Amino acid sequence: MTEGLAHLKPAPLPAIHPVPEYLADEALSAVYADTKSVLQVPWMGVVTMAFAHYPAFFRTLWGGLRELAGSREFVEACRDLRAFAEAAASRLGPEPVTRDLVEIGYAERELEDIRALNEVFSHGNMPYLLIATAARLLLEDRPLDERTSITPYDGRHGPSSANRLLLIKAHHVDAPTAAVYESIKTTLGLPFVNTDYRAFARWPSYLARAWRGLSETVPTTAYETQVAAVHDFAVERMLMLPNPGKLTPERLQQATEEDASLEEIRNVVRLFQWLLPGLVTNVAFFRAQLT
Repeated sequence: MTEGLAHLKPAPLPAIHPVPEYLADEALSAVYADTKSVLQVPWMGVVTMAFAHYPAFFRTLWGGLRELAGSREFVEACRDLRAFAEAAASRLGPEPVTRDLVEIGYAERELEDIRALNEVFSHGNMPYLLIATAARLLLEDRPLDERTSITPYDGRHGPSSANRLLLIKAHHVDAPTAAVYESIKTTLGLPFVNTDYRAFARWPSYLARAWRGLSETVPTTAYETQVAAVHDFAVERMLMLPNPGKLTPERLQQATEEDASLEEIRNVVRLFQWLLPGLVTNVAFFRAQLT
């Protein structure tokens, strides 16, 4: 573990109150659009929507990280984090699922669509993990780097901007998929199903097969070891990045006082900074199953 920042699941789990895009007011909608544009992602992660419930906190956090998030240094850190997570997932020995899917009728075009969706999350979860990691570091009195110089990233590094996510909500699924959703929540120890799984549920038989293979791995010591390694890598890379927004623990903690107690917001941050290393490992596991 990284000194002073364990891979920590808060207990009890804090209540979260994500502000979905369709409920965001004009000002928050503009921030959401800016976030997606800078990160080059087609969706707002539950993590940032949950942070947006605390307006001063989220405004200060994103305002302090925005310039960094648009830098070459940040993009390269995300690429390194993705490579590390995919290597960690491969060590868990994911078994291929493509033959099973072809046997039940999946065409190559459908498999390519699933791979393209996986690419959206394989790319997009990395900046969300680094943002959550920065927030936790700052709320736990761990300063970021003092360097402020960055190199702006010009061009596109994310998947096609045409990607649109179709999320299958729990009240829309059939009984077998509802059972998969319940298994995901129970196995991962979470009260909600992340965006990634709800997007993959567009292909219910695929999600059921992919999750079955992963769910057997999650309870193992090997899985915990690899997820903890992803957590540590994210922390280490975040601490190595420059800080052009001059974001400090004092500044972010003062912002929380406008919204709620430091303890409440810190626990929400801890929840996401705990779950995201597992999520990126799981998406990488799904990716390896499709090779």
